[in-house]
Amino acid sequence: MRKVLVLALSAFALSVSAADNVKATIHADKAGAKINKEIYGQFSEHLGSCIYGGLWVGEDSQIPNINGYRKDVFEALKALKIPVLRWPGGCFADDYHWMDGIGPKKDRPSLRNNNWGGTIEDNSFGTHEFLNLCEMLDCEPYISGNVGSGTVKEMAQWVEYMTSDGDTPMARLRRQNGRDKAWKVKYFGIGNEAWGCGGNMSPEYYSDEFRKFNTYLRDQGDNKLYRIASGASDYDYKWTDVCMDKIGGRMQGISLHYYTCTGWNGPKGSAINFDNDQYYWALGKCLEIEEVIKKHKAIMDKKDPKNRIGLLVDEWGTWWDEEPGTISGHLYQQNALRDAFVAALSLNVFHKYTDRVKMANIAQVVNVLQSMILTDQEGTGHMVLTPTYHVFEMYTPFQEATFLPVDLESEVVQCSKEYFKEKANTADNSTRPCPLLSASAAKTQAGGIVLAITNVSLDKAQTIDFAIDGFKAKNVSGRILTSKNVADYNDFKNTNVVAPKEYKDAKIKKGVLTVKVPAKSIIVLNIN
Repeated sequence: MRKVLVLALSAFALSVSAADNVKATIHADKAGAKINKEIYGQFSEHLGSCIYGGLWVGEDSQIPNINGYRKDVFEALKALKIPVLRWPGGCFADDYHWMDGIGPKKDRPSLRNNNWGGTIEDNSFGTHEFLNLCEMLDCEPYISGNVGSGTVKEMAQWVEYMTSDGDTPMARLRRQNGRDKAWKVKYFGIGNEAWGCGGNMSPEYYSDEFRKFNTYLRDQGDNKLYRIASGASDYDYKWTDVCMDKIGGRMQGISLHYYTCTGWNGPKGSAINFDNDQYYWALGKCLEIEEVIKKHKAIMDKKDPKNRIGLLVDEWGTWWDEEPGTISGHLYQQNALRDAFVAALSLNVFHKYTDRVKMANIAQVVNVLQSMILTDQEGTGHMVLTPTYHVFEMYTPFQEATFLPVDLESEVVQCSKEYFKEKANTADNSTRPCPLLSASAAKTQAGGIVLAITNVSLDKAQTIDFAIDGFKAKNVSGRILTSKNVADYNDFKNTNVVAPKEYKDAKIKKGVLTVKVPAKSIIVLNIN
C-alpha cells in the first residue's frame, strides 16, 4: 500500500517546502510470493543490430568473439544473470521459417526482413546459434513460433528438431547438422501479436488457430513445453477474456505487451531531449502498467482461480524516436537516466504480482529500444552499458527472493487534464499520476532483505525512515544510480556518465533504517 499526497499541478514545476522525514514500513512478517527470476527476462529479435552486430558478429570477425558471439556483449550478459531470452521475435517471428537458418552457413538462403527496414540477412544466426548461446549463458530459451505465415507441420517439426532425442526424422537432421543431444526448450510461444503483425486476427479466430497448432506440438521425451498464447496489447481486455474462455487450460501462459512512449500516431519523443512535462508524463505512463496488469489479472483470476495460467509481460519498455542518423526501421535509441527509472518502476510493479505474472521480457537486449547494451554501428568494436543495464544488475538480488510488502508515503505529481488530452495514448481521459517515491523489498534466499528505493523528483531529496516489522536489521550496504540530469546517458566516448556508485547514507538505529534519497536516484540496499 502506498499513501499519497497529491499535488494538483497544471505544469510540473515542483516547489515543495522541506518536510519531516517520510515514514515507511517493510513488512518482513508478511511475506508474499516468490519473485520469479524470469521477471528479469530479455528479448532478442531480428531487428536492426540486435542480432547481427549485437549478439553475433561471426567467427571470422575482427571484433573479439567466442564462436561468433561478440565477446564483450556475451560477458556483460553473463554478469547480468539473465534467466530467459526470447527469440526470434516479435513481428519477425511470424515471417521466420526456421529451416532457412540451419545447416552449413554457406548454404543458408538470405532473408529480407520485411518488418524492420527491409534489411537483407544471411541467416547465419539460426536455431543452433540461439540455443547454444542460451546454454552458454545458462538461461532458458523462449522460442516464438510462426503462426502468421507458417504451417502446423513447420512448427511441429521445429519442436521435434530442437527437443527430440529419439530416432526421429528431425532429430536425425539435427545430428546431421552437428548437434547430437537435444536441447531443453521450455517456453514456446504459439504466435506473436496475432492481433497485429502476427496475422491481424480476431481473438476468436486466433483462439481456434492456437488450438489447431497446439494439437500437433507434442512433448518430446522428458521435455515439457510451457505453451504461451499470443496475448493482448495494453488495454485490450476483451482479447484476454476471449482467449481465457476459448483456449483455457490448453495454454500454460498468455502474453501481454506494454510500451512507454508519448504516442503511436506521430513522434514518440526523443530519448534524450525532453522537458519536465514529458519526463513526468512518461513515468506516469510507465506506472500505468500496474492498472493494466490488475485488470488482465482480474479476468484471469475469475476464469482460472487456481493460478494455473501465467501472465507473461514478454514485451515492455520505452519506445522513443530513432536516433537521428541511424537506419530507419532499426529502432536504435539512446538510453538515459529516465529509462533507468522506467526499468526500476516497472520491476517494482512486477514484483507485486508474481502470483500471476510469471515472466517479463524487456525490449530489447542489444541496440533496440530500451536495451541493456549499445554497440557501435561502424564495426569498431566499442560497447557501452546503458543506465537500464545498471538497474537490472543492481536488482539481481530480487531474483527468486520472496516479496515483502512496503507501506510508503509519497507525494504525487499529476498531469494536467489539458496536457493529458493532447498527449495521451490510453483508454480513457482521466489524469495520469506519478508518485515521486517508489520502493520494493524482498527476503533473499540468504536470509537478508534487499530494498530498492526510487526518487524520481527532479529537485527534491527525501529522507525516509523505514520500520522493519519481523526482522532485526543490523547492517546495511548498497549502491546508488544517479546523475546530474535525467537526460544524461552513456555513449562510446563517455561510458560511465550514469553508473552505480557505493552508497553510504543509510543508517540503522534502534531498529529503524534511515535512508537519505537524493533527487533523481535509484538506491538498492542489502540489509542483514
